[in-house]
Amino acid sequence: MQIDQQTPEWYRARYNQLRDQALLAESSARPAFTPIEMTESRVLHRETIPGGWYWSTILPRGQALRLINTSGNKGVSVALWNADDHSERYNAGDTIKLQWTTCLTTGRVLFSDMGRVLASIIGDSCGFSDTLVGGSTPQSNARNFGNAGLRNTRNNLRLIAGKHDMAQHDVTSCISFFSHISTQVDGSFRWIEGDVRAGDHVDLRAEMNLLVAVSNCPHPLAPEKTFEPGPIDAVRWQAPPFKPDDLCRTFCEEARRGFENTDPLFV
Repeated sequence: MQIDQQTPEWYRARYNQLRDQALLAESSARPAFTPIEMTESRVLHRETIPGGWYWSTILPRGQALRLINTSGNKGVSVALWNADDHSERYNAGDTIKLQWTTCLTTGRVLFSDMGRVLASIIGDSCGFSDTLVGGSTPQSNARNFGNAGLRNTRNNLRLIAGKHDMAQHDVTSCISFFSHISTQVDGSFRWIEGDVRAGDHVDLRAEMNLLVAVSNCPHPLAPEKTFEPGPIDAVRWQAPPFKPDDLCRTFCEEARRGFENTDPLFV
């Protein structure tokens, strides 16, 4: 169907269809999908990121990054850029709109601001991430911990950008994994306690060559009153080749179109 033929009824039916898919995925605190296994023979590099600090890596297409919430931290923020062209980066708005949901877990993808797929979420044992609030700032640290000088995600991502010859305006939105946020009727956000556990992990498969930035700072709405984030582990590994029925590539028609825009770059 051409876009000028899509009626309000079409959009309503499409929204309801994808909403039902999202509700099915959210029906359990643990995702129902079987993740792609990371075998030890596929591991390429391991890194421990101390609490409050940051780390970045180049993740070539086909490799995956596993973030392990070793300490049960409430929030780990990730920003993504096209490693071959930093002007293309993760776009939270398009990622949400094109998949009709803020629930980004196993089977969902992260879109760039050019309509291409940066990464796929091929495994997520937690099942909750925040795509709306963003990472911590000096202001949120002052509010939560009484100290604006503590390490925070905004400054961590700016430091990473500077090390890769980018400026502050190149740091846009991030996604915070291991974070369960609920939107209230009045539009405010609320942290939901009890769904973040030590040992949870998330796997991101690169669908293009990526620059990945990780900030190990608490989510700004997390309930802790003391700044004591523990270390997390990052594991870069070789993901197996995707199959025709790959969940992330077939979850919805919007994702399929995203891959149609992405794959020709690597033919």
